[in-house]
Amino acid sequence: MKIIDLNRAGGIGANSLYCQLGDFHFVIDSGLNPKLTGRQAVPDLRPLQNVELDLIIITHCHLDHIGSLPLLMRAHPNTPVVLTGPSRMLIDRMLHNSANVMMREREEKGVLDYPLFTHEEIDRIMPRLHPHPFNHPKKFSGKRDEIEFTFYPAGHIVGAAGVEIVHKHRRIFFTGDVLFEPQRTLGAAKFPHGHFDTLITETTRGATERPAGRERTNEVLRLVATINDTLQRGGSVLIPVFALGRMQEVLAILHDARKFGKLVEAPIFATGLGLDLCDYFDDIAKKTGLVHFTRTILKELKVRKSPRDLVPGKPPHEQGIYVVSSGMVVENTPSYTLAACLLGGAKHSICFVGYADPDTPGGALQAANIGDEFLFEASHVKTKIRCQIERFELSGHADREELVDFAVQCTPRSIVITHGDPPARAWFMEELAAKLPNAKLLDPEPLKEYRV
Repeated sequence: MKIIDLNRAGGIGANSLYCQLGDFHFVIDSGLNPKLTGRQAVPDLRPLQNVELDLIIITHCHLDHIGSLPLLMRAHPNTPVVLTGPSRMLIDRMLHNSANVMMREREEKGVLDYPLFTHEEIDRIMPRLHPHPFNHPKKFSGKRDEIEFTFYPAGHIVGAAGVEIVHKHRRIFFTGDVLFEPQRTLGAAKFPHGHFDTLITETTRGATERPAGRERTNEVLRLVATINDTLQRGGSVLIPVFALGRMQEVLAILHDARKFGKLVEAPIFATGLGLDLCDYFDDIAKKTGLVHFTRTILKELKVRKSPRDLVPGKPPHEQGIYVVSSGMVVENTPSYTLAACLLGGAKHSICFVGYADPDTPGGALQAANIGDEFLFEASHVKTKIRCQIERFELSGHADREELVDFAVQCTPRSIVITHGDPPARAWFMEELAAKLPNAKLLDPEPLKEYRV
């Protein structure tokens, strides 16, 4: 198998992997790097210039996996795209939202490359996206060669899939982004057991060791306790979330806590794309049963839209629980504004429930200490950190030890590591070398061709 990592910056970002098996050519995912702008934020498609792609496979609908899909489809106008049914229901909304964001950034930041694609182009390409169910093998023929692919539930977010590819009796498995524990809204990954010739695995949490006692159930209890303590001392709580998956998970946790009398009474606020996606989750739940979230949760929690009159540097007028994006508190998002409102007040709390890149404001807040000065550059606010900042181990990604255990049971001849920052990849390379000394390990450099 020939592979090229098209993610020009490496790490976690514009995830896209080109693969060739015999005479069959396919790409897994086509993402957008949230830390970069313009053309630098998308995969480098130059290695595909003289390639006739047979298939594009999408593992799930986070923007670091789908944010440049219209560009890839534009360059390969005859190539079909396959994805799971829930992902097909979500991807239209996610791409249209991305186009809106790019239009806004063109006006606000002067990014002349934006928009990379238009609403009209999104509408045109949608008929080329073909949903396929989990656990049902499907053969796909190119000009001369044929593969068989199967989607398996990957946890992580609704619709996320691991992908098995069979080519001439050779079995290859792509984990995509995976979570082996059940969430409140979604079941755990259900990957196949047994031998794979090649394993391509994510490594997101390779540099993150789960502290003792921080199991998921304990972390949910600790989150609810922190919220209650904050409300009882008169403060407000900010929970920065990813719009797709994490917002719905947190709202479901709050719903459970309130249903069983474990949550202090206070208004709950949400806003933006994540709130809109709750409607999609409701639809997916009714049509497929693959997600445990309906609009009833919003009604019973009496969720309200986050106020628009927030002033950075000043506390919100109404005490409450604010479940808003972005999860990394990037500039010009509701969580960024709210963090600037709450950071200087000792009675408030900011509760992180997912990954935040160290280079984002969310990552910087997690690394800071009480008493440090913090600059919200986009809001022109500088304040001393006085509020409580907590991180909860509720990631949508598998613990590193779980991924190593999965790799060991696969007994692969070759392992390719992806979707991780350099320290995370380094941990996996060392651990996998120790546990699977006979396997060939590969940490591919961007845009370099490898034979696996």
